[in-house]
Amino acid sequence: MTIVQTETERVDSLVDELLAEHPPAETDPTAFLGEQFDRGLAWVHFPEGAGGLGLSPSLHQRISMRLIEGGAPSAAMRNVIGYGMVAPTIAEHGTDEQKARYLKPLFTGEEVWCQLFSEPGSGSDVASLSTRAVRDGDEWIVNGEKVWTTVAHLSSRGLLLARTNPDLPKHQGITCFLVDMHGPGVDVRPLHQITGEAEFNEVFFTDARVPEFDRLGGEGEGWRVGITTLMNERVSIGGNVSRRGLGPIDQAIRLYKERWAGDPSPHSRALRDRLMQLWVISEATRLTNQRAADLRRKGTPGPEGSVGKLAFAEQNKLITELSVDLMGAEGMLHSNNYPKIRPAGVGMGGPDPHKQFLRTRANSIEGGTSEVMRNILGERVLGLPGEPRTDKELPWKDVPRS
Repeated sequence: MTIVQTETERVDSLVDELLAEHPPAETDPTAFLGEQFDRGLAWVHFPEGAGGLGLSPSLHQRISMRLIEGGAPSAAMRNVIGYGMVAPTIAEHGTDEQKARYLKPLFTGEEVWCQLFSEPGSGSDVASLSTRAVRDGDEWIVNGEKVWTTVAHLSSRGLLLARTNPDLPKHQGITCFLVDMHGPGVDVRPLHQITGEAEFNEVFFTDARVPEFDRLGGEGEGWRVGITTLMNERVSIGGNVSRRGLGPIDQAIRLYKERWAGDPSPHSRALRDRLMQLWVISEATRLTNQRAADLRRKGTPGPEGSVGKLAFAEQNKLITELSVDLMGAEGMLHSNNYPKIRPAGVGMGGPDPHKQFLRTRANSIEGGTSEVMRNILGERVLGLPGEPRTDKELPWKDVPRS
């Protein structure tokens, strides 16, 4: 009699084999992640040969949790932008050759990626971007400036949106490219934020050349490609499903227990009330993200990513404000004078509550401002009328700019 494995049994068996044959404590992290990719356990819903098995995306969280429990390295932590935003975009819009070339080294962290969308004059309105790419034979010549580019200083590759036809309306004349961040004509400069760190960067392109092979999607289809990235970015920032009580709320609970537990004063009771309200909000957000993850089908995420991202940003600000308040007068002090450094990754400020408080200010800006998220939810979920858009049909070159 033939025994047919369910999808869950199949991935459980593959995870068991991976952990048994390559014990994480004894295996080089890059080699382990390479094996994980080859077995289709990188993104289980991706096609076979591209780091997946063509199975249900609902199994992805199960695989991740089992590997974390087994002590495996995290591809998401080694390559935050690449793993959560660039890989789904390449999987959906890339050629077979591009998937074969880029997905595995992206997953193993051998090639760190950044996202080159925002510009000094094109933040919330990404489609108004002005960086130009002009065809020159089998190459494209790129000139322009990108800003707020996370981990560009660590990246070997970047996902770039550039304008290839200024005679079309702004959403139609854009093309997406995969660029070499170490190539000639690419200059990365640090942007130091309020914490002193420079997770973000300015990137200048001066006659930088990109081969035609590295055009992602069709010419002029960059907005459609970019939407895939943006939707996955919002899920990546705000849609992660963690265990109950983890994250900034865990720090707030610890501070309350250390400094206020047992204090009968009205102030202590008021702080406890704030803490419990925020714990409930945090848990409601976590369960909402879990439900969205369970319902999400293969393909570009929908507006639920904006729900999670908005909730994540606003609650993190409130929780870290509470953490500083729980510290009393000590909350007003600098912890280490915040030296100007270029960090080796993206973080929430680490274990330092002062730094967390400052870093979470960016949560309501990066990946789309909270105001933009509310507009998206109002228009696409609630069906409210959109904002007036007088430049929607105008050729980009005719749109007034300051």
